[in-house]
Formats: sequence, structure tokens, C-alpha cells
Amino acid sequence: MSSSTFSTHGATLAPEQRKTFGDSNNSDVFHNKKNHVSMSCPNNGRLISKDRIQCKAVEVKSHHTFLKGEKFQLEDVIEAQQFDRDTLSAIFEVAREMETIEKKSQSHGSQLLSGYLMATLFYEPSTRTRLSFESAMKRLGGEVLTTENAREFSSAAKGETLEDSIRTVEGYSDIIVMRHFESGAARRAAMTANIPVINAGDGPGQHPTQALLDVYTIEREIGKLDGIKVALVGDLANGRTVRSLAYLLAKYNDVKIYFVSPEVVKMKEDIKEYLTLKGVEWEESADLKEVASKCDVVYQTRIQKERFGERRDLYEEARGKYITDRDVLGVMQKHAIVMHPLPRLDEITVDVDGDPRAAYFRQAKNGLYIRMALLKLLLVGWIDIKADLFSSSIGHGVISSKREIVIITFSKSTQSVNVRQTVKRPDIIKYSFSK
Repeated sequence: MSSSTFSTHGATLAPEQRKTFGDSNNSDVFHNKKNHVSMSCPNNGRLISKDRIQCKAVEVKSHHTFLKGEKFQLEDVIEAQQFDRDTLSAIFEVAREMETIEKKSQSHGSQLLSGYLMATLFYEPSTRTRLSFESAMKRLGGEVLTTENAREFSSAAKGETLEDSIRTVEGYSDIIVMRHFESGAARRAAMTANIPVINAGDGPGQHPTQALLDVYTIEREIGKLDGIKVALVGDLANGRTVRSLAYLLAKYNDVKIYFVSPEVVKMKEDIKEYLTLKGVEWEESADLKEVASKCDVVYQTRIQKERFGERRDLYEEARGKYITDRDVLGVMQKHAIVMHPLPRLDEITVDVDGDPRAAYFRQAKNGLYIRMALLKLLLVGWIDIKADLFSSSIGHGVISSKREIVIITFSKSTQSVNVRQTVKRPDIIKYSFSK
């Protein structure tokens, strides 16, 4: 990270932010993709590059910051390793605010993302992920451009490269949510795009937004994330959700993870090595009941038939080996929960649904709040209204996002915040809040 500090007319500007992706072994490919400077600058600043403003004069009327911290500079959501605990806590805080917004949206909808367009580019089938993103965008006042089967019904069928598709779609939208059949495709898209990209699943690679909603659900249901025991059950070799979840669970203290799976779909060595490196205890087991009796969370997944290709024999060998049913519930602790990223086939019997420990449909609902939070943070940024705005009657500050410098003014007397995006959009959006 750059340690340089900028000063203009006595006003100190925040250090440049480099884009880094946590513990990823390939994080260096993201360095220097974008540099952002947070500054207080009147409208006579001139554009010297796509992401920098040079101020002719700076007048600082408030020293408040509207960022949760320098670490909270999201540009894309590509992999679970890019998040640390502080960032996760901040996202979850926003998600809880989104719960309130969603409940109020039926009577008076939010206009937080009014004027923004989200493109959903899905090369693989999806129900929950695509619809929850689209619902999230609309709940916040934004609009959606969607394609459900881009692999078959887009120019990809004609041989267009992913990079060319991304360059085209970014010209029509402000953010791209993409699901792809190839591991690493989301990383390629993010390196190409000048607008935010969210990985909605890339083959057997990762599904970071699912992992975020999973951890959010565990915290909401169990009440803690440190000191928990989690069983990951089912297709651990092809399941991108369990891979991303393992990465996030490694951020917390005294976590133990059990891997319960058929031999042909065991957890891959890279995840085991990562957990060992991070000091996370893990254990492989063939006894689901024994493991379930010890755990706070049983995270069941389906055996992914589409990943086996022509090896139907291996699929049949793995299918149906581990099923969460009433017998498994019978050995689980009263506070424990059963989770599933869905869709479900036969790996959780329907008679489990009525048990209060069956959390998977609540888990799916939490996906809406997490995705609302991510869209808000990527497109608008963090505005800590309650903590900062009421301590001064009027002032202004700046937040930055991937393609915009945003000037904020606020007024205590009118209890409103005006946001003006000086690079990308000239319009003013008003945010109302209660003291």
C-alpha cells in the first residue's frame, strides 16, 4: 500500500488506495488497477485522469470522515480472501440497516441507488442468486439489465471473448453481477472492467456473496462466530460455496471445521493447507451423526451432477451417501442449525423443514440484505450518518467509489444529506434520516 500523503492548500488528503485481494496468492495482479484519493474539493476541481481530481482550491468545513476506515474500500467482490474481520463487521452492520429499508420499502421505497443500472450476466443457471441481486437493486431504487443464460443466448455463443463482453456491458451499466462456468472468470472480468464486478459464482471456484450471507446467518442464528464448530457436508470438491465459507471462517478465533463427504468429492488440498496455515483446526470424518452432535452448524450441500461430466458412475457413488434427516436432527444440540445454499435435492429430507433449527430459508432471505449492502457500498460507499453528521450543523466531505469522486454536503436543520457525484453523474440525490 502506498504510504504517501497529499496536501493542497493546507488540507490533508487521504492516502491513495490500492486494490488488494486479501490472502490470495494471485492478489498482485490486482495491484494498481485503480487509485483513489479521498479529498474535500469544491466543484472547480478539474479531471486529470479517470479516477483523480486536482483541486484548484480546497476549503475544509468538516474534519469528519464518511468512510468506515481505509480498509473499507471495496471496488469488486471476487473472492472471500479479500475481506478481513473489520470489513465483514462493517458489511454486516450495513446489512442490518438494509433489513429495515426492505421492511419499509413496501410503503415508501428507497431511492438510494436511483439512476444506477445493474447488469446481471449469468452464464450458468441461477434462481436465488440472480433474483436476490435483482430484488436488492430494485429495493434500493435502481434498475436492472438482465440475461439469464448468457452462455447460450449471448454473443458468447458466437465466440466472443469474456473480456469483450465485459467491455461492452460496462458501457450500458454501473455495476456487473456475473456468474460463469469457469473458475477465475470473475477475476478476469474485474481486471477488464472499469466498473465494479461482483462474482456470483465462477464454476467450482468461489461464491463470495454466498459465503458472506452464510457467515451473516451464522452470527444472527448462533449469536457468535468465534469458538464455533461447523460441519461442511456433501460435495466439497466442486462446491464453491463451501470453499468460500471456509476462507471466511478462517478469519475467526477458535473455529473448528469438520469435512464430511464421499471419497470422490473430498475437500481439495488447497483449502486444507490454507486452514492449517491460518491455524484453523479441521478434521475429516465419515460419520455425519457423530459430527452433527458436536457442531453448532451443519452446512449441507448437494452433490453437483453437472460437475461430473460423463462420469455418471462417480455421481451415483457419491449421491445419497450423506443425508440430513430427522435422525441427524435428533443428535444435534438445541441451539444448532442446519444450513444449505440451495437448491436442495434429497440431501435434506422435507420433514426437517418444520424444525426451528432448519435455517436454510432464513439463510436465503439474508442473501437479499447482504446483496443490498454490497450494492450500496460498491456504488455509493460508506456514509456513517448517525455517528458523524449530527455533530456539526453543516459541512461537506468526500467519499470515493470505483468510478466516481463523490462530494457530500449535510445539514442538521433539514436532516438531510446531499450527495453529488462530480465525475460520473451531475445529479443530486437526497438521503433522509432520523436523529
